[in-house]
Amino acid sequence: MTTTKQRTRAGGLVIGVAVATLAGITPPASAARVPQPAWRDCAGQDLPAGMQCAAIEVPVDWAEPDGPKLTLKLARLPASEPARRIGSVLGVPGGPGADGIEDLKHAAADLTELRRGFDLVAYRPRNVAWRDHVPPSCMRPGTVLSDPRDRRQYETLAAAMARAFEQCRNADSTGLFSHLDSLSVARDMDAVRQALGEERLSFMANSYGGVPAAAYARLFPQRIRAMYLDGTANQVNGWPDQALRSLPVRERVFTRFTTWCAGTPACALHGEDAGAIWRKLTRDADRRPIPVTSSEFGKGELTGWHLRTFAFSTDPGPEHARWLSFADAVDKARNGDGSGFADSVLGNARVWAMPGALAMTCADDRGYTGYAQLRKVRRQAERISPNFGGAAFDALGCAGWPLPVANPSRPLPVRGLPPFLGAGSTWNDYVITESFTRMIPGSVTVAYEGPGHVAYLSGRKCPIRHATEYLTRLTLPEPGTTCPAE
Repeated sequence: MTTTKQRTRAGGLVIGVAVATLAGITPPASAARVPQPAWRDCAGQDLPAGMQCAAIEVPVDWAEPDGPKLTLKLARLPASEPARRIGSVLGVPGGPGADGIEDLKHAAADLTELRRGFDLVAYRPRNVAWRDHVPPSCMRPGTVLSDPRDRRQYETLAAAMARAFEQCRNADSTGLFSHLDSLSVARDMDAVRQALGEERLSFMANSYGGVPAAAYARLFPQRIRAMYLDGTANQVNGWPDQALRSLPVRERVFTRFTTWCAGTPACALHGEDAGAIWRKLTRDADRRPIPVTSSEFGKGELTGWHLRTFAFSTDPGPEHARWLSFADAVDKARNGDGSGFADSVLGNARVWAMPGALAMTCADDRGYTGYAQLRKVRRQAERISPNFGGAAFDALGCAGWPLPVANPSRPLPVRGLPPFLGAGSTWNDYVITESFTRMIPGSVTVAYEGPGHVAYLSGRKCPIRHATEYLTRLTLPEPGTTCPAE
């Protein structure tokens, strides 16, 4: 996934409630229909030709439809061949906190074939509205995020986060803090469907967008014509399951790194056992953290857990630039200079302790149930992955969440759902996406045999071709279909 730090610099928080109760699992009786919006040409520069904009209002709290309202901005690219028009495809952005309209602007040139028969529709989810109006106090980390080694340390962390969450909640004037769960987002998505005048929608969900996509499938299965999932999270099976499934993939990619380094003189660890150096570095840093100073985030310490969690990228980058930088940073860090990791590690650890960022995800059941679960999952992770095993940073950040979990992880009823199409990188998110799609009878997931995340936002032609065929003709590729790296 895109790192938190990269997203923050791109212009906003992006990180994978009130007692919307489990009654929220059943759609309420439909109130007044959402009026069709007034579309107009979008204002701004560097927009795809023909992009139109509009807005609709939805309740802040769907349990109180006549209560305070929230404006959702919409955009669409009308079908380029109206005589062939099938309907609308709604993009479901990730993050949470990513802007679907920005996604559409970015991907439009690669989706021209899909646009022949569809209006391509995007929206700015409620967590973007929250992100744009989040109180300053919500952006202060509640604690220094670390891996608790005993119950007392965990309870201290949870208490600090609970105080930060309550301060953020009290400072919130929008009412959104308590209503950022994906069931609320799914209801917003259905309001968009109504505003478009469509009986059923087709969807393209990416990354964390898989969580509201699953919520939509739970609430409105009869409204789904087709669902394409690209590098999506699988909240249905629970976040610990997702984390444990990902670790073997990281181990395989790390072996790719060490093999590459052994054959690359430019690698700073060339001629040595890069894996052994990394494991010794993280063990030593757990015993004696490395002091660092970041020009952006100030002073801090790098423990082995911080390094295992935030330092390594499964995407080597152009010309292996990220792996070259990683090896250089490891080489310096083993000699006491952690500067190569300071910005990325301290930045991510800081954001994942900010209540304003976590409010967009904790109500989707992202936190540990307590120290006992943390300890159990950590032991499993350490057995699976000697290089990266440890507590999950996102679950730690959600410790102390003060509200009931509005969208708990639980089995997904699949009756009435059409087959889904998934796509994912075998270097990254394929295993998670496939664990989601396999729940839906008849579904297929295409394996992209290269690094990266979210193929259709990366312009990967082969996955886009399969997505276009599926969304247009409802034709799935054969099980086991792969796409070569591009």
